[in-house]
Amino acid sequence: MMAVVAGMDLTAGPEGGFLPLVSLGPAFAGLIGTWRRTALIGGLALLLCAGLGTYDGLFDTRRGYTAMASVAGVTLAGALAARSRTRREAELAGVRSIAEVAQSVLQRPVPRHVGGLRVAVSYTSAVAESRIGGDLYEVVASPYGVRVIVGDVQGKGLAAVETAASVLGVFREAAHDEPHLTALAARLERTVARQADGEKFVTAVLAEIHTDEQTALFLNCGHPPPMIVHAEGSVELPHPPTYALPLGLSMHEGDPPQVYRSEFAPGDRLLLYTDGVTEARDADGAFYPLRERAGLLRTAEAEDGVEALREDVVRHANGPLHDDAALLLLHHRRQ
Repeated sequence: MMAVVAGMDLTAGPEGGFLPLVSLGPAFAGLIGTWRRTALIGGLALLLCAGLGTYDGLFDTRRGYTAMASVAGVTLAGALAARSRTRREAELAGVRSIAEVAQSVLQRPVPRHVGGLRVAVSYTSAVAESRIGGDLYEVVASPYGVRVIVGDVQGKGLAAVETAASVLGVFREAAHDEPHLTALAARLERTVARQADGEKFVTAVLAEIHTDEQTALFLNCGHPPPMIVHAEGSVELPHPPTYALPLGLSMHEGDPPQVYRSEFAPGDRLLLYTDGVTEARDADGAFYPLRERAGLLRTAEAEDGVEALREDVVRHANGPLHDDAALLLLHHRRQ
């Protein structure tokens, strides 16, 4: 930029008035470089301005000194701006590193193979800059079978992340201790009620898989029903006998959650998901037809099925999702 300005000044002569434009060099340097680099470019700009001003004879009047003052002022402003920008970038890098740690705790990788099941998971955050949110999932190989939770914390932001972390922490411990899903749900209910104090709730579905008995037990607390894609092609969405309130709302004395079961034989696929999937809308406002797209899960590898379904949800929404969307697929391998 400074070279172009110098060429224009030499061509046009002293009457062209291009000399103050030399300050564009330190101005652009302040946008992309460090304050030291901006100061260096500013020093070169001052030398260039002094040389061109002397060549044009501008220091016989105020024009030369005005141009020098302009370059010096822009250099100082650019250096201060560059220093402030680099400080904010360092702070942002620190926040991102903390977010990475939080992500590893909240959404640690699930096992790909557990208890005769292939497991795959996908999480799409509604916030482009974030990879964690209020949706939660976990898979635990317990003495009572493979236990799974998928849930959705009411609200967004750090408060929702904190609640999700508490729920997952209790689930990871209680899944090994509690012999019944109802007792496990009670532990989670107390945790949410104590932490949220009635101001937040968590919809969740718990599953307990017994591959040897070819059954899956479910307990649903106000969450969208799971979906089972059977080996012969039929699709089932098991609904609870009675609809219980989400976790954290026990003070409203609704129906307690009840355990119910479905057949889960070799070759079947079980999908647990959050409402960010089913409530994704297209340009006409139509919800995502999950049941009709169940065939996308019929792939050899569970990871391929989950990825195909995730991409289809994003295509349906034709843009960023308005809510976090979690998908967790369990594939009962044939023996």
